[in-house]
Parts: sequence; C-alpha cells; structure tokens
Amino acid sequence: MPADRTRVTLPWLVPALVVVVSLAVGGGLLARELYRPPEQPVDAVIATPTSTPLPPDQQPGSPMVRLARGAATHPEGEPVRRLLQAYFDAINGRNYERWKTTVTVERVAVKPKREWLTEYRSTRDGNILVYRIETAPQGRLQVLVAFTSTQDVADAPPGLPATCVHWRLALPVLREGGQWKLDTVPAGTTPEREPCPQS
Repeated sequence: MPADRTRVTLPWLVPALVVVVSLAVGGGLLARELYRPPEQPVDAVIATPTSTPLPPDQQPGSPMVRLARGAATHPEGEPVRRLLQAYFDAINGRNYERWKTTVTVERVAVKPKREWLTEYRSTRDGNILVYRIETAPQGRLQVLVAFTSTQDVADAPPGLPATCVHWRLALPVLREGGQWKLDTVPAGTTPEREPCPQS
C-alpha cells in the first residue's frame, strides 16, 4: 500500500516544483528591475578628467556639460546637467532669451540684455564639468563646476587679460517657479581662474 501511494503522488510533485522554481526566478528578476539604480546617460558621466590640456586651436573644447561620477550620483545630477547645458548653450549662441529661462528673476534684473550681449559678445565656453553637487540650506544646491572660456582679450575678466581661461567656481542653484535656476553668486565671491597653458 505505501508503494501505491508513492506512485499516485509523484506525478504531482514535478509540476509543483516547476511552478515553485518559476515563481522564484520570476520574483528575483522583478526585484532586480525594481531595485536597480537609475541609469545615467553614458555620455554624460565621466571619470575625473586628465590634466592634459587641449592644444590652443582646440580650446575651449566640447560644449557638452558632463557630470563627474560624484555629481552623477546626486539625486538632482541630471536636472542640474540639463540646466547648465541650456545655460552654456545660451551663452555660446548669444541667446539672451534662452539664458533668461535658466537664471532667477533677480539675476535677470541685474543683467539687462544690452549689457549681457556686450559681456558675452566673443565668449565661447567648453570642457564643462560638474564635479560636485552639494545640498545647501533652504532646499538650495551648490554646484561646483569647471569650464574653459575663450574670448577676445578686450572681453577677458578684469585682471586676467587672456584669450583662454580655465574657471572653477561654485554656482548657487534654487527652485523658482517649480524649476531649478542659477542664482546670483554672493557678493565678494572670487572664482578660481587661470590662463590656459600655452603650448
């Protein structure tokens, strides 16, 4: 009698095991998809850049805004990258109206169109790297960025009459109208800058 019982139950055992294994595999795949960290655009994330400078005729470099790995892991990394891309594209394209969409109302008020066009008339920005994003008080962000600008000597920053300048500065970013905007840099802030090496 025990042998007969074994023969009766065995045909049900194999399908039941198949169902259990299938559920376990399917659940594992689903969990992997649900808990996978969001992917960053491959071309927007890079390692720490090398110190090899570009030749003078290739300055200022690519106009694409890139995120260093540290900045890419910040929850607002990609929105900040898009904001800065629009900001630098506006400068490179001499597009004041577009630039206005990337900065706060206060910043627009202190930089009218005529002054802005004069200030950026020969500027080209490139090799733009966001290397850190820090969360600041009151829901703000502090974005640490490095980039290269080229310009006519007459349009160079005061005290640095160079046609090519490497910049490193902290940009304050805040929400205005539900969007991230670049705010005015606090008075007395001095950005790091140096002339590009001459080869």
